[in-house]
Amino acid sequence: MDAGVPPDALGRRVSCGTDYGTVRYVGSVSRTAGIWLGVEWDDPQRGKHDGSYEGTQYFKCRHPKGGSFIRPNKANFGVDFLTAIKDRYGLNDKQDVQYGTGNTLVFGTKTVEFVGMDSVAEQQRQVQLNKLVDISVRECAVSHAGQEEEISRTCANMRHINLSKNLISSWETVIAIASQVQNLETLNVSENKMRFPSTSTFTSSAFSNLKILALNQTEITWTEVLLCAQGWPVLEELYLSSNNITVLKRPDNVLQTLKLLDLSDNQLLDGNQLHLIAQLPRLEQLILRNTGISSIQFPDAEFGCKTKMFPLLKRLAINDNKISQWSSINELDKLPSLRALQCSNNPFMDTEKNPETLIQLIIAKISQLEVLNNCEILPAERRGAELDYRKIFGKDWLEAGGHWNPEKNKPSEEFLAAHPRYQTLCLKYGAPEEGELKGQQPLTLKNQLLTLTIKCPEKPEQKPVEKKLPESMTIQKVKGLLYRLFKIPGSELKLSYESSKLEGKEVELDNDLKPLQFYSIESGDCVLVRW
Repeated sequence: MDAGVPPDALGRRVSCGTDYGTVRYVGSVSRTAGIWLGVEWDDPQRGKHDGSYEGTQYFKCRHPKGGSFIRPNKANFGVDFLTAIKDRYGLNDKQDVQYGTGNTLVFGTKTVEFVGMDSVAEQQRQVQLNKLVDISVRECAVSHAGQEEEISRTCANMRHINLSKNLISSWETVIAIASQVQNLETLNVSENKMRFPSTSTFTSSAFSNLKILALNQTEITWTEVLLCAQGWPVLEELYLSSNNITVLKRPDNVLQTLKLLDLSDNQLLDGNQLHLIAQLPRLEQLILRNTGISSIQFPDAEFGCKTKMFPLLKRLAINDNKISQWSSINELDKLPSLRALQCSNNPFMDTEKNPETLIQLIIAKISQLEVLNNCEILPAERRGAELDYRKIFGKDWLEAGGHWNPEKNKPSEEFLAAHPRYQTLCLKYGAPEEGELKGQQPLTLKNQLLTLTIKCPEKPEQKPVEKKLPESMTIQKVKGLLYRLFKIPGSELKLSYESSKLEGKEVELDNDLKPLQFYSIESGDCVLVRW
């Protein structure tokens, strides 16, 4: 074999400039001299063909243009872990030792007397390497562990390692590195396309203290996750985004300590896959962003009851999915511990054009929610949302068999399925009174927009601005809008308004939590801004 080609080159990860790929063939190519490497590139744009040349198939690619041949001297097969650390932190032979004058050595700005040059330089490196606790060798072409026990001798205090986007070809390499780091707590090996064990093998103690593990973009499958997880006895956070995971299986006797699981950017077969991980006993945060799910169901519980699934789940992210029905939001009220939800960019949100009303509906439907799309839900906001929900659907409730007299109050199953919390809200605030429901306009953005003139009376250089604002917009949010408009801190703003009907009379907008409609503001009125 060519002197520049490692004996285990087949299947190894390589880089060539800024491109990464996997060696699929080593050998000669017809009508050419010398050894070639057949590489399947991560970016198919870098390739030229599917592994065939002049009618002969030398290797196979997933993409018809994903492969090409390169000479071995063009391929970087990488360096060992310790070499990468020394290069990154300026602790290798070339970077850290300069020759001083006479009997001295210079380490950075420090001059040391000559006492056997090699041994002093090595001791200095040793001291500095042993101080490293948090190490990042991202994009440093790490491909192997190096000499046995060399890492444990020189970097004994490492706890957090970032090994992302390197040239690691197999999980065994990760074990070889981690087994030499006694107190390893955090490990990021994302963006390394590597081979994982396909059968249950001897469980290494390399990860006995590992609490956080990132395996994003590694092409790991869920089956392989469960096999490897036998060696993660105390793992608390697992990041698995962008791995083409489509099918889940029940984790038996593994991942039992897991508090956070990130499955984002994996196209799951359907929402029912979640039932297979629903019994993880300590799971508090589940990230399902862009997983293609279109519905969520907890069939073990009736409406108004709590599911036994995900018993400790506090934070859930389902943004950027295909959830089109409000029934999935109703289902989330069954989660006993849910406190924070991210659900933006789902089709169900298009059913309501007014963003303020949309937020109110979600808040009213999920009783224990405290944070929605990263915004805290204040008690006054929850009360307002629930009162409005009760009013908005009051006519539907009456038409479905609802009644102010508890003995006659028998709304249909269809209504209760669509609005499972409605009866609870009536018990909490009382049934909506007839006066609240009379002459209620259809709930559309058009009916709720106010056309207002914004003026800064103490800043004549600021020209008046006309804005259309929802009447349900809180004073706090109006201040936020004006802050962006006039580039001033929202906390310093003082707002008031003049009615177009009562000229000269100024009313202070002094409660940040109240909506514009609370102050009886109408279209044509003028909002005055001072700071």
